Amino acid sequence: MAVETLESREVMNIREASRYLGVSPDTLYRYIYADRIPAFKLGNRWKFKKTALDRWMDRKILRARRTRRG
Repeated sequence: MAVETLESREVMNIREASRYLGVSPDTLYRYIYADRIPAFKLGNRWKFKKTALDRWMDRKILRARRTRRG
């Protein structure tokens, strides 16, 4: 039986995504309602695709680098 780690999960819930991103669940909810992070609802639960979060983080990193360069 394979053990599924957080990094191998393609779809994560709020708790898993907050741990993966290193932010609190409350911060994640604020990002969702401000439309600042890719998320979708499955039933009444927010879900996150790991690949979408990885792309989102990559874009944030690129923007930060461009900003620092001036």
